[in-house]
Amino acid sequence: MSTHAFVIGYDIAQPRRLQQVHRAMCKYAAPLEYSVFILVGSAEDKSRCLTETAKLINVGEDDVRCYPLPARGFQCRIGRTSLPEGIQWTGLPAAIA
Repeated sequence: MSTHAFVIGYDIAQPRRLQQVHRAMCKYAAPLEYSVFILVGSAEDKSRCLTETAKLINVGEDDVRCYPLPARGFQCRIGRTSLPEGIQWTGLPAAIA
């Protein structure tokens, strides 16, 4: 079973559903922003996450998107860093940190 990284983002119209989707996503992925997550795992992990999320959303009002990240893609940060120089956040899986 190979490991992949996925970025999952959502736009949920109703506050109660938004909270439910956020809680469900936290079971599978690490939040980067409130509605943007990174999931590092297998394709089956991604499928389980999206299947659970699909049960919570209203297809006519909400939007959930999942994008695979390339294994050896270009990575950079634009803008001011969120942590002081020399401090690293280790909340992300080692495969992508």
